[in-house]
Amino acid sequence: MPVRQLNRIADGETNVRALIVDDSKAMRSIVGRIVREIGFETFEAANGREGLAQLKSHGDVELILVDWNMPEMNGIEFLQAVRAQPGSSAFKMLMVTTASDLVHINTALEAGANEYLMKPFTKEAMVSKLQILGILEN
Repeated sequence: MPVRQLNRIADGETNVRALIVDDSKAMRSIVGRIVREIGFETFEAANGREGLAQLKSHGDVELILVDWNMPEMNGIEFLQAVRAQPGSSAFKMLMVTTASDLVHINTALEAGANEYLMKPFTKEAMVSKLQILGILEN
């Protein structure tokens, strides 16, 4: 499936960044491969605390993809901590998790996620969510 690149990537920027926060190394690898194919530079964290540290050290990110169930700091706690920071509205945050009921979806959105993607997912589903977020062109 051909995908139009991000405007910033298409304009030659090479520092468009995505943070992947998931305790599963396999999921970080799968998600990372997809977003790198689109043109993102990626960095990873195995839990919410590591994710906050990555944000502090790497700063400017376009996209944060976060799992719900993680040790030390779960995805909801991470979303809330990020959204409590000044300037966090610039981050597009996508909850990527196995929980699929409306209660979980609403909880994630209320905590600060901009969109929700259920595992397992396809590249096409990920691209569709990034289009909804305005990160990719339709």
